[in-house]
Amino acid sequence: MRLLIFLYLFCAPLANVRALASSNEFFETRIRPYLYENCYKCHGGEKTSAELRVDTRESLLEGGEHGAAVVPGDSRNSLLLLALDPAHEELMMPPGKVVPESVRNDFAVWIDSGAPWPQTGEEAERKAGRHWAFLPLMRIEVPEERSLRSTHPIDRFLEVRQRELGIIANPIADKRTLMRRASFDLVGLPQDWKRMKAFSEDDDPTAYEKLIDELLQSRHYGERWGRHWLDLARYADTAGENSDYPIPQAYLYRDYVIDSFNADKPYDQFIKEQIAGDIMALDASGERYAEQVIATGFLAQAKRFGTGDLEDMHLIIEDTLDTIGKSIMGLGLRCARCHDHKYDPTTMEDYYGLYGIFQSTSYPHPGGESVKEQRYFVSTVHPDELARLDEGYTAKHAEEIEELETLIESGEEVESSKARLDEIQSNTPSRKAPLAYGVNDGTAADSAIQKGGNPRSKGEVVPRGFPRFLQDKNRTIIPTDNSGRLQFAQWLVSAEHPLTARVMVNRIWQKHFGKPIVATPSNFGLQGDVPSHPELLDWLAQAFIDSGWSIKAMHRLIMTSDAYKRSNVNHSKNELVDSGNRYYWRFDRQRMDAETIRDSLLHLGGNLDLTRPGPHPFPPKEQWKWTAHHQFKAVYPSNHRSVYLMVQRLHPHPFLAIFNGPNTSASTDTRDRSTVPLQALFMANSNFVEQQAKGLADRLAGITDEPKSLISEMFRRVYLREPKLAEVARGIQYLAAYAAASGDSEGDAPDQSMKRALASYAKVLITSNEFLFVD
Repeated sequence: MRLLIFLYLFCAPLANVRALASSNEFFETRIRPYLYENCYKCHGGEKTSAELRVDTRESLLEGGEHGAAVVPGDSRNSLLLLALDPAHEELMMPPGKVVPESVRNDFAVWIDSGAPWPQTGEEAERKAGRHWAFLPLMRIEVPEERSLRSTHPIDRFLEVRQRELGIIANPIADKRTLMRRASFDLVGLPQDWKRMKAFSEDDDPTAYEKLIDELLQSRHYGERWGRHWLDLARYADTAGENSDYPIPQAYLYRDYVIDSFNADKPYDQFIKEQIAGDIMALDASGERYAEQVIATGFLAQAKRFGTGDLEDMHLIIEDTLDTIGKSIMGLGLRCARCHDHKYDPTTMEDYYGLYGIFQSTSYPHPGGESVKEQRYFVSTVHPDELARLDEGYTAKHAEEIEELETLIESGEEVESSKARLDEIQSNTPSRKAPLAYGVNDGTAADSAIQKGGNPRSKGEVVPRGFPRFLQDKNRTIIPTDNSGRLQFAQWLVSAEHPLTARVMVNRIWQKHFGKPIVATPSNFGLQGDVPSHPELLDWLAQAFIDSGWSIKAMHRLIMTSDAYKRSNVNHSKNELVDSGNRYYWRFDRQRMDAETIRDSLLHLGGNLDLTRPGPHPFPPKEQWKWTAHHQFKAVYPSNHRSVYLMVQRLHPHPFLAIFNGPNTSASTDTRDRSTVPLQALFMANSNFVEQQAKGLADRLAGITDEPKSLISEMFRRVYLREPKLAEVARGIQYLAAYAAASGDSEGDAPDQSMKRALASYAKVLITSNEFLFVD
């Protein structure tokens, strides 16, 4: 098992790198910037040394005096890679410069992946004017054809297209399926058998709607849906720099997100607080001030680099913009750091207009190999309140302070007086105030363009502002004395902004149906997919805004549609027309995600702790001596819900990694759904699964010792249904055979043999597809 886990955790990333190498982002962040900075001077523009140009794929394939520079799929025989190798003195480029091995590896992987080169988007600016995602939201009317069967607006949009294709949608699923589906969807936990039975027997026509409201009011709703946002926010409890230092205060942001979802905080408010909460908080006090400051952990969570105090700040800001662009705007901004975007209308001026906003922001330093102590964290107490407390504290100690200063000035008891004075000053309320891993405004200044993305090669200065192709009608002016984060946040959620509402309702739809209306949920740009149902998407986005940006209202709207409630049965005629269920004639079966699997197993085993834990048990700060070669790495045992697990940037949590948990170093919009042998091996062999199966068996053994009753009760708890007669018969046969074999091999007494058999049978049920998948 250890070998398998090792292979999965350390070999899988190599496969991921190769897959990434074929993507546009790999080229735009690792290949083009190096060519631009190091090669274009002699092999681009007007100058073409050795008759070789490197500014297009065609010119690299054509080559120069020495032949083709790149042979796609064959890095070993590509002259470009040989030129980057210092061992080849004849060809070595750039002259007199040793190319880092990491750069050579990037080029090798890129060439072996076929040397993909994104097409240039010379018409991007023109196309942006008519691109669907950049157009204002339209007031869409719900189809009114009398022949449509459903009165629900979502169903009416879907049914129009289904009828055009001759598709007959599935009927509504049974109550057991609906309850299980809704419960895992909204709270990520199994339902109780008694609640299931009551729901199944309830003749009230509004019983299903009441179930949804009940689940939305559960405090566990925020834990489930807050985790979805944390995926987008690339949440982690460590910094991600070379030694992956822990951030004990990070959990405050995690809890802020959970509480915001539980409170159904309007989404526009949620966004503004995460980008400019510290500025908004100046008009607040007490807990509200602390909440809004903590919200800026969204920005503070940017990945750290190197070993020093906010080293490579340009990369921290790049990560910030990349995350905001993808998670909120549905746009990839990163490519415009080095050059005008080649297939979206984002220019370098647009990028550095935004860059200046965050360059004018003060980020916290979480600690690292070179500078171990935390710096620049923000207080969760209002500065006016701190000033008042400091003033009172100083007044209280004024007489003693004066005496100590006098003693230090005649030269008496100097050492002891200085020590006491330091003690008094170190205990001022402003120094003892609780801190959050958040941001605040720094020195406001516009940013210069970084040529080729190189912070040491400056170009013209760009005023702080927003992308021109999405510019607001009033042309917001950012004041010279602040960062502009508040204006940026307000612009993102303004009524005329075309992306923010579309992107979020697409994400909500994606989590309910397992697939989004726009198949590229973080890329609504010119290279992204078009919506499968564009009118429905805009209608939902407008309904979202009209509801006051209520996420819970969107849940109710989507989950009360027939589309959401349909069975998942396959029909051959529909399959011939729409094998991928693009038109939602059935509900797609979905495997539980990593957190739901773990939480459900703990729940069945009777071991799930549903309280909210406090801070993680990190070592005391005086022991923080990690380095790039001896990184911080820990897995803290916990029976709390999985959203509360300590997760690292450089070392994935072993359970979450096996079942496709989020990438904590980048905004994750869609988790992988791989089915690999390691998952089955883990379920079959891990101590964790064994303990939960034993826990379930022990809980049932106290109710009855009659095999038929035990099997029935186990089915009710695991599957929320009664077993079939054949299943009972097989179960009885299994228990008898296992107990007999166990007694012979272990020398157990009959009652102990039966306990082993029951635990084994429990394990059979909780490792089955019926348990792990949601219909």
